[in-house]
Amino acid sequence: MGQFATGVAVVTTRGPAGLTTNAFSSLSLDPMLVLVCLDLDSRTLAAVREHRRLAVNVLSASQRDLAVKFAGKTAHTEKFQDVTWREEAGVPVLDGTVAWVTGPVLELVPGGDHVMAITAAERFDAPGGDPLLFHDGAYKGSDPLSG
Repeated sequence: MGQFATGVAVVTTRGPAGLTTNAFSSLSLDPMLVLVCLDLDSRTLAAVREHRRLAVNVLSASQRDLAVKFAGKTAHTEKFQDVTWREEAGVPVLDGTVAWVTGPVLELVPGGDHVMAITAAERFDAPGGDPLLFHDGAYKGSDPLSG
C-alpha cells in the first residue's frame, strides 16, 4: 500500500486530542461526508468516541514536524505544546493547514485494526498551499524536487 501516495492530515477532537493519518477521503457530496480511519489502540479514538465530533486538518508541506509530532505515542498535552490552533465548532483546528473540515461523527464502523469515522462536513475551509504527502514510507512535498 506504500506505493499509493496520500495526503497527510491530523485528526483532532476535544481534549484536545489528535493523531496523524493518511487514511482520509471524501465519501459523499450529497450529503457532504468525509471518512477518516483511526487505529483501534489510539487514545484519540477514545476521545472521538466520547465527544462524537472531530476535525481533519490537511497538512501543508511545511508542517512535516506536526505530522511526526502527532504520529507519536506521547500524551495529548505534549502533542499540542507549541502548536497554534483555534477552536472551530467545538474542536481544535490547526493553523497553517491547506484545508480543514469539522463536523459530527455520524457512524463508527469497525474495519480490521482500525475504525472508520464517517463524519458530516459542517464547516470547512481550504486556504490552499503545497500539501504534505506520504509515499513509500516517507513524507514529501507535492513538488517532486522537495523530496
